[in-house]
Parts: sequence; C-alpha cells; structure tokens
Amino acid sequence: MEIDPSKCARDLSWTSPALPAPAGGLSAVPGHAESDPPPSIAAAAGATVDEVLARAQAGDHQAFAHLYALHKRRIYSLCLRMVGNVAEAEDLTQEAFLQLFRKIGTFRGDSAFSTWLHRMAINVVLMRLRKKGLSLISLDEAMEPAPEERPGRSFGTPDLTLTGSIDRLALERAVANLPAGYRLIFVLHDIEGYEHNEIAELLDCSIGNSKSQLHKARLKLRDALRKSSRQEERR
Repeated sequence: MEIDPSKCARDLSWTSPALPAPAGGLSAVPGHAESDPPPSIAAAAGATVDEVLARAQAGDHQAFAHLYALHKRRIYSLCLRMVGNVAEAEDLTQEAFLQLFRKIGTFRGDSAFSTWLHRMAINVVLMRLRKKGLSLISLDEAMEPAPEERPGRSFGTPDLTLTGSIDRLALERAVANLPAGYRLIFVLHDIEGYEHNEIAELLDCSIGNSKSQLHKARLKLRDALRKSSRQEERR
C-alpha cells in the first residue's frame, strides 16, 4: 500500500480521542475556572465572538475564560504535536494563554482572532525550542538547492495515492517520532495549512528549505507508516 503522509494528516483531528486532555496545571491561566464557563456566560457574551473578544480586551475575566474555553484544546493539541511531550505541551499552552492575557489589547482585527492566537502559540513553541538549542533547519539541507530551482514538480506536491485507512495511533506515533525540524514543518504545512512562505517567515528560513524539509518529513512518515503496516500484517 502506498501512503501519502500529506493526505494522512487529515486524520489528525484536533479533537482526536488519542490526544490526552490538558491537566489541571492549565487552571493557573488568568480568568480560567477549573471547568468550561457555564452556559450563562456563553449566553450573556453570546451573540457574537467579537463581543466576547471586546469584553476580554476591556478586562472582563469571564469573557477571557470563555475565549480560553473556546480555544484551549486546539492550542494544546498544536503544542503537543509540535513538542511531542504532554507535560511540556501543557506548560506551553499555559504560556500561550498568559501571553494572550498580556497582549489581547493589541489585537486589531487585521486577521481572524484564532489565526492571531495560533501564531502567538507557534512563536511560544519556537522560542522554547530555540532556548533548548534545537536546530530547526539543518545545515545539510540549507546547502541543498531550493526545489523551485530544479526541473519538474515541487517537493510540496503530493505524488502518492492513499488506499485504505491509516491507523490513527500509528500516525500519531510516526509524527511524534519525527526530528524536531521535520515535525514542525509537517505540522505547520500539512496539518495547520500554512503556506511555505509563511513557514519561512515563522522559522526564519528559505522557502526552499521549508519545501525540502516537508518532503523529507513525508518520506520519513511514509517509511514509518509502511513499517507499521507490515508489522500489523504479520500479527
């Protein structure tokens, strides 16, 4: 069976039961109650998300708690996929919402609020990885010619056909086992939907490097999923 990791990525649902829920440590986020806000808060804030956002920007902690409830699982899932560690993902999620609490007043609506928050969370993860000294773009790949300078199709173009279904847990494991740089590119492009020029800006690399790392990430995932499939067939 030929496996296309870029298509497999669609199976990585942000509400996947394979993802553990954030632990109690997230309760330290300002304005966050231990459980989701009661229906009365949602109803009161209710008519539009813009109204909730405006209240949160004005310092309403209940409105901020409502925003947190709306976005916490997606941000936590993003952090978990990028770092592959539950405790660290919880810590990064808390840091992302602390950043939001400090900076929510600077949001001007130039993009969707969810996109703005998403970028903030990605930057929090990238700062953590850089502090840990992880190289996001390898020197070997930086020496390769950019894919757009080569004849033929781009590395970013899917060239495999997915037949059958891929076990979700095997896919989760394969993504978690990718090297940090590959995993970041794969998550940002194939799961989050960022374009290569946006990834290049986020990671301070060239578009060519982004495409190259995505291609190699897909190859590694394809090999890992193929091995997993063979192991299942032997059982």
